[in-house]
This record gives sequence, C-alpha cells and structure tokens, in this order.
Amino acid sequence: MVKITSIPTGYFKLDGGAMFGVVPRRLWQRTHPPDENNLCTWAMRCLLIETADRKILVDTGIGDKQNAKFFSHFEPHGTDSLLGSLKANGFSPADITDVFLTHLHFDHVGGAVKKDENDELVPTFPNATYWTNQKHYEWALNPNPREAASFLKENFVPLQEHGVLKFIPVTEGGKEWIPGIKVHFAYGHTEAMMLPEIDQGDHSVFYCADLLASHFHLGRPYVMGYDIRPLVTMKEKDWLLDRAINENLVLFFEHDPVLETAEITLNERGRHVVKAANA
Repeated sequence: MVKITSIPTGYFKLDGGAMFGVVPRRLWQRTHPPDENNLCTWAMRCLLIETADRKILVDTGIGDKQNAKFFSHFEPHGTDSLLGSLKANGFSPADITDVFLTHLHFDHVGGAVKKDENDELVPTFPNATYWTNQKHYEWALNPNPREAASFLKENFVPLQEHGVLKFIPVTEGGKEWIPGIKVHFAYGHTEAMMLPEIDQGDHSVFYCADLLASHFHLGRPYVMGYDIRPLVTMKEKDWLLDRAINENLVLFFEHDPVLETAEITLNERGRHVVKAANA
C-alpha cells in the first residue's frame, strides 16, 4: 500500500459567482459566505504519494514567482507553503521523484517552476520527472480566449525546455499509471484534466482537483463558471459521486477550505451527505 500525505500550500480568493456558476448567491452564500468584495477563500492542497521507490507530488499550488499585481487579484494568504509543508514532513525538493500535474491552470502548476539566483526559470524539483499529457499540454500552449488567463506559459514551458516533462497516454476510462495509482481523464473543467485514484487496500482515495473543487460543489448545478463544458462536468460529477457512494471511495478535495477528505452517502431524500473521512 502506498502512503499519502496532505501538503497544504496556503489559501487564495476567487469570486464567489465564478466558483458557483449559475447558482444564485443567495443560495451558495449560506454555506460559504463571501467577503465584502464577493470573494471566497479556497485552499490549495497538494498531495504527496510515497511508493517503495518514488515520492510523487500531485499539483504544486500557485507558487511565488508572479508579481505583486498578479497576486493582488487572488490574495494568497496563510502560513503554509509548498516547500514549507514538504519540509515539515521531512522532505526536500531534491527528494521528489515525480510531479503529477492534474492540469496546467496557474493555481495547480505555479509552484512547479521557480526563479533561480540568476532570475532564470528552472524546475523547482531538480530530480523530478513532471507528468501531464500531450492533449492537455497542447491545449494550454494554445489556449482559447476563455482560459487564456489561467494558462501562464512561464509555469510549464520551462519544464519542456529543461527536458523534464513527460506525457501520460490519454485513454478512455481509468488507466493504471503505476502500480496502485490509476489515472482518470476529465473534460468538463478543461481539456483532458488528469485525476489520480490511489489504492489504499480497503478503499481508494480520489484526488478531485477541479472536477469537484469542494464539498460545497456536491449539488448537480454547482458547477464553476470557469468550466469550459459545464454539462460534461455535471455528467462527470454524477459518475464520481456514484462511485464514491457505491465503491467506498474517499474524496480528497484540493480547494475545500474546511474539509480535506470525505466519504459520500445518500440521505432518505436522495441528497448527498458528506462525512469527514481519513484518507
């Protein structure tokens, strides 16, 4: 069985309307009240997976190399950081063997690249192989106008230039990447987002990334305004929640500011019920 460890990298803020899409504010604010600027706080929670011979980091948070104007839009805050959380768990950047990037939006890949002492962009993890897929990489390299602001080339092109980026083949259904870790591909939020499922023996842990950003998004209409194919997201959420209920999946939330992991059941009215769970 592989070992998994939550790696918190801090919090940031995003517009509540953008995060909850067509759901009216008078409904979503009951569970996640915004601030005076209509901004809600979200986590950026990565995951460390340890196998017998690999230390795999899933996503890298927003990073710290952007300028003050950029960060002013998202108000990153909190005491946690990517490298600080790794150090707190006994790891240095050199220990990481693989970095699995669910997708290349800035809040998931920003920490993958850093500026060195010469102000050059270099991989943050010097001994790691970084993983995405060809379909998503080309999508990010030539973004549509809706997503262009989320794909910052300085976050991922240097990985290709340094020869450390590799592609996982895109397939239908779940694909075993390495023993104990299966990869699923989702298309509602962005093109070919990769979602790892980690076998823990008596259950599996599913890293939700932006398919299910938080437990606030369990309801079918609660689809982010950022998603390029919201109807596809709804179908993918149905698939995931059905599996969570019927197959003993534990969901790991990347952006939930309150809940890290959860099990899902149905109540007598057929509505989803969240129960905090251990991964």
